[in-house]
Amino acid sequence: MDFKFTEEQKKRKTEYDGFFKALMKDAPPEFETGGMEASFGSDEGFEFFRDTQKKLGEMGWLTMAWPKEYGGLAATNVEQLLFNMSAEEHEAPGVEAIGVNIFAPGVIMFGSEEQKQRLLPPIARGEVVYCQGWSEPDAGSDLANLSTTAVREGDHYIVNGQKIWTTAGHRADCMYLLARTDPDSSRSKGLSAFHLDMNTPGIEVRPLYYMDKSHIFNEVFLKDVKIPVENRIGEEGQGWMVTYASMTTERSGFFLFTQCQKALNRVIDYVKKTKRNGGYLSKDPVIRQKIARIYTDLQGGKMLGYRIATIQDEKGIEALPMHLPSESKVFGTELQYELFSLATEIMGMYGAVEGVTHAPLKGMLEGFQFVPALTIAMGSNEVQRNIIAWTGLKQPRCKMTPLPAR
Repeated sequence: MDFKFTEEQKKRKTEYDGFFKALMKDAPPEFETGGMEASFGSDEGFEFFRDTQKKLGEMGWLTMAWPKEYGGLAATNVEQLLFNMSAEEHEAPGVEAIGVNIFAPGVIMFGSEEQKQRLLPPIARGEVVYCQGWSEPDAGSDLANLSTTAVREGDHYIVNGQKIWTTAGHRADCMYLLARTDPDSSRSKGLSAFHLDMNTPGIEVRPLYYMDKSHIFNEVFLKDVKIPVENRIGEEGQGWMVTYASMTTERSGFFLFTQCQKALNRVIDYVKKTKRNGGYLSKDPVIRQKIARIYTDLQGGKMLGYRIATIQDEKGIEALPMHLPSESKVFGTELQYELFSLATEIMGMYGAVEGVTHAPLKGMLEGFQFVPALTIAMGSNEVQRNIIAWTGLKQPRCKMTPLPAR
């Protein structure tokens, strides 16, 4: 089996790298550390994000694997993966993750032709920014427990409820909303998915600040918000299936392995140039073994990502086994945790202090603060392991025995 990229694929990857290398020379200072904070935390950073988004949309790179009739280039998912890999390697903005990678797959699989023609091209052109209206105060990883209601009245739904941890909700044009359309239902039954214009009356966005007062997360309150029936994606009560399609692409994220590769390269460069007790750290057998193990695991993670993209190309997203994206998500997030733990062991605690002149690698390890959150985001790893057991290993679903009454 040949795991090498074709010459044409290598040429395309070089083209993407050249574009992003030139682009990032003009990036605002916020992008020195990258991350969502750079794109959504300041007006200047968000303006750069939107400008880049539109440039990528004009070239068709945001959605190159989509059908041409919806704004794509009918390219392969492997080629899309190469583009996404390049954008991540250069810590470049502009790839609108919620709209492109989460909302759009649900529309493509479950939306009407009218919805596809109306909603997909603006995403492909880079004209809109989406946020995700899923999590609630009592429904995070247990998403099926959500309580936001959407009650149909004529040709509209009336929505009431609260969403939380809404990334970029204060910047978004639209929301991918999940709400309960059957008030008598429980768990995943009776849920429906919607496209929601964030300028609709009745929406209130409140910031959730970091300790340093920076702001990318929000809580969103919906009071008597009217959504046209034509903006329901799929049939009423089909929201869990639409959400599943979206989760599949979100959890397939190759970006976890790209981030690992970039961080690992910096750690390797550091140990090659840094001496301790009279010798280079790269000569320490324990450090060498630990780095080698992470490097080996990283190659395995990449192979999983390539496998997912290949299945999508050969059989379509609807044929992708449910457990594979969960495997990718668990493996990628926990590999990041192992890598940053090792980097902290090597560099010491100063490595996690961004902005200090003597911090190793300019405080790269500051990002370690967010790594544990990735094991919860996109559905906690405990939930993913259940999915792997049920759908991959065909294990029976466990039934919880209630505690005896006291």
